[in-house]
Amino acid sequence: MSSDGRLVVAVCDKEVLGKEFREGDIVLSVPESFYRGDLVELDDAVRAIEEADIAVVTGRRIVEELIRLGIVCREAVLKVGNQLHVQIVRG
Repeated sequence: MSSDGRLVVAVCDKEVLGKEFREGDIVLSVPESFYRGDLVELDDAVRAIEEADIAVVTGRRIVEELIRLGIVCREAVLKVGNQLHVQIVRG
């Protein structure tokens, strides 16, 4: 998707699609209307995130991979329930 000429990518683990997670007052929704798209391999998802100007990423598996690769630092990750969420914005 494109917004103001910037490439926006939304990625989630397939098992969290359409679900909602809570921790205290924080609610993390993973609506199909926002995240639904092509089902891709982990490497392809990482490549899309690396190319994006803005990335919205939800799910333990994909976020842990981004941490492992050094794309995001653990301190920037939000944990809600048993799931992880991070947003990446590049200048």
